Amino acid sequence: MNSISNRAAPRRRHAFRRAALRLALALAIAGMPALARADTAGYTLVLKDHRFQPATIEIPANTRVRLTVRNLDPTPEEFDSFDLNREKVVMGGGQGVVYIGPLDPGTYKFMGEFHAATAQGRIVAK
Repeated sequence: MNSISNRAAPRRRHAFRRAALRLALALAIAGMPALARADTAGYTLVLKDHRFQPATIEIPANTRVRLTVRNLDPTPEEFDSFDLNREKVVMGGGQGVVYIGPLDPGTYKFMGEFHAATAQGRIVAK
C-alpha cells in the first residue's frame, strides 16, 4: 500500500502545480485590461442638439486616448472619422468608447454621420 500512495503523490503535486499555474495565468489575463486602461488618457465628448461639445479636443501627440462619447440626444448618432479610421454608433441617451492613437501631431476631423451638417468636430494632437 505504501508503494501505491508513493506513486500517486507526484501526480497530485503535478496536478496541483498545473492548477496553480492556470489560476495565476487567469488572474494575470484578467488584470491586463485594467493595466491597459491605467496608462490611457481619457477624454469625454458630449453630443447635444446634434452638435459635439467641445467641438475641438486637444490631446497629446503619440499617446493612446480613450474617448468617451456621451449622446444626450434622444436619437442615435454615429461617431465617424475617416482621418482616424473609427466609427461608433451611440444610442440616444447612451455612451460609447472609442480608442484612438497614438497620433502624429496634426488635426483629425470627425463628424456625426446621421447629422453631418451640424455634428462636426476635430481632434488636435500636439
